[in-house]
Amino acid sequence: MKLTPTPKRIAVGLLAAALPLSMAACTKGGSSSSGGAGGELTMWTHNAGNKAELAAIQQIVTDYNASQSKYKVKVQAFPQDSYNQSVVAAAASKKLPCILDIDGPNVPNWAWAGYLAPLEGLDDTLSKYLPTVLGKYDNKTYSYGYYDVALVMVTRKTILDKYGIRVPTVEQPWTKDEFTAALKKLKASGDFQNPLDIATSFTGEWWPYAYSPMLQSFGGDLVNRDGYKTADGALNGPKAVEWAKWFRGLVTDGLVPLKSGADPAKDFINGKSAILYNGTWTAVDTRKAFGKDTLFLPPPDLGNGPKIGGGSWQWGISQNCSDQAGALDYMKFAAQDKYVASVARDTNNIPATDAAAAQVKGYEKGGENQVFLDYAKKFAVLRPVTPGYPFIATEFTKTAQDILNGADPKQALDQAVKDIDANQKSNGYFQ
Repeated sequence: MKLTPTPKRIAVGLLAAALPLSMAACTKGGSSSSGGAGGELTMWTHNAGNKAELAAIQQIVTDYNASQSKYKVKVQAFPQDSYNQSVVAAAASKKLPCILDIDGPNVPNWAWAGYLAPLEGLDDTLSKYLPTVLGKYDNKTYSYGYYDVALVMVTRKTILDKYGIRVPTVEQPWTKDEFTAALKKLKASGDFQNPLDIATSFTGEWWPYAYSPMLQSFGGDLVNRDGYKTADGALNGPKAVEWAKWFRGLVTDGLVPLKSGADPAKDFINGKSAILYNGTWTAVDTRKAFGKDTLFLPPPDLGNGPKIGGGSWQWGISQNCSDQAGALDYMKFAAQDKYVASVARDTNNIPATDAAAAQVKGYEKGGENQVFLDYAKKFAVLRPVTPGYPFIATEFTKTAQDILNGADPKQALDQAVKDIDANQKSNGYFQ
């Protein structure tokens, strides 16, 4: 993959942000001028290693700087691996830039910690954006993103046809039993090393992003979303335990590898896997390999409807920017559909607005990528909108890995609930 949110890009964000919440809280309520002086607005981005996305953002900045003479935005790009640590350190010393990008699930934590200022006067514009690309906390919007991605089951029509497996649709996805039967049929053929590859070699945020939707499709969740005070019943109830047993069963039944190869998409292209569970960032390479034989299918309905993760990188304003009016002026300018289209086009991602989608080849009505937008609209679930999410994500990752490696499902989930509840309570439920 060249320009899209590769697994590494998804994984790094939350793992790096899952720093002790007390460290984030030390800046809550603090204020100091930073990031804007004499009409210059500093912008930070994690895109130092992503040339195309960085160039797309730089073009917006160039256009904005040329459109008026009062403000000048200056871009500073960081490697993604060090980006979140840089933000946390700058927040602790009250030296955040005026404008910065944020991995979507981090927004509630950073807003609660006092890093971010609400976006004012953008309600009408942002009402046209996919809800999954808006960062919200405490009934306020703090960020918006230009794109989202979708999780899909990637396979080939010739494979399904050969083994008599039905092609699922948005309206009629595979049921759990139908999905399991298909995987067992593929295994019995002996033609594939892996009937299904779910990319278990990926690390960090990939685990809650990719596998908690499966939990949610069973009817469980990472936490009770009514108040976010406890995970009891959601993460360790009967539906969650059923998910955990099924998840482990994929390995014990030989349907997925305990640990995938370093590049599951390449393994799929090379014929090692019959079906690949991955993101829409695989579309370019798989279509290049197989053309119109490539299928991007919805995830199965495991009992409570198909679910996929939602939310990607977004843009916001720091609370301690010394020129809030200037930063907000840029954010309003940069929210135009043409810029949503240009960033989505250059990153091969799902445009955040319908108007932008109409401008991006493949996402126009009837285009080959329209199905990705359909999945994002119909199946996407935001990760829990609580400042405690980084801790929840870390706990879920550890627990899911333990379950795949043979831990007792109920005991592992009960312990995760105990730890998550203790963290939420010790932080006053982030009120």
